[in-house]
Amino acid sequence: MNVTFTVQRGSQSGKIVQDTSHRQLGRNDAYVKITHSGLCGTDEHYLCRGIVLGHEGIGLVEAVGPDVTSVKVGDRVGFGWVHKTCGRCEYCLTGLDSYCDNRAQFGTHDHDVGSFASHAVWDADALFKIPHGIDSADAAPLMCGGATVWTPYSLYGIRPSDRVGILGIGGLGHLAIQFGAKMGCKVVVFSSSESKREDAMRLGASEFHVLTADSSLEGIKPVKHMLLCGNAQPDYNRIIELTASAGKIYNLTVSFEPSPVPMLPLLVKGISIQGSAGAPRAEIRKMLDFAEQHGIKPAIMKWPLNTQGVEDAMKALREGKMRYRGVLVAE
Repeated sequence: MNVTFTVQRGSQSGKIVQDTSHRQLGRNDAYVKITHSGLCGTDEHYLCRGIVLGHEGIGLVEAVGPDVTSVKVGDRVGFGWVHKTCGRCEYCLTGLDSYCDNRAQFGTHDHDVGSFASHAVWDADALFKIPHGIDSADAAPLMCGGATVWTPYSLYGIRPSDRVGILGIGGLGHLAIQFGAKMGCKVVVFSSSESKREDAMRLGASEFHVLTADSSLEGIKPVKHMLLCGNAQPDYNRIIELTASAGKIYNLTVSFEPSPVPMLPLLVKGISIQGSAGAPRAEIRKMLDFAEQHGIKPAIMKWPLNTQGVEDAMKALREGKMRYRGVLVAE
């Protein structure tokens, strides 16, 4: 089965360009009509690469290949950063398939498909059925943003009642606060702006502290786990001071700039830094169920899923006007 669909590409000039992609439906592929797409900061990073953008897709299955058993026509599904995994390597076999040695993923593979499009051809095993209790517009940002902040809670030993620090209240941070609060953690939020205090407390934070380059840290009890959810390189000296001995810092910030990390304070306090990219498939399923059960929703702003809508949404993101995730909606 051959399919043709409309896509929105980036370009060297930074402009969004409408284009057409052609695919043959493979034996384990699904053809998904996209109804909603989240907008992620990583789309901005790849804007000038000329690829089809978007990796937070929600839609309806319109056709499937002959070997597909995991989804059927009519299912409402989502997809995220990872396009396909091998299912055979050590990481796939131990539940860490997001680190598959042979994975295909956004930015480096399949440059002709993405969620900024009318449709996508996707490996059916990398699709996720969306629970009935989650609206499609709310589900889209969970496919990458939600998965990213869920992973530290689910894989790296965070427990209920732990003091968990969230640095930055944005697209990632506002979801991390909700997950932590609903898990029973004492969520401590650090932000550069007093204006976000009300949002942080409403989302479930137990404490809120304004953190700037010269603000005092006196009286702030260190956190056992610190999630870095901002969009800029953090000051690791201050972050380490705010992290308890034998604690852990989770780097969720996407940046291509080198990070200066003071090694001696890490050694003295026994602190470790854990990188985390996305989530394995099993964890994304758990995350969606948890979000449905506890009513966790992203704060979203909507634009139409067309060239101008993508341009306008990315402009809002670039100018820091997004509160807190952008969602593109098919017309």
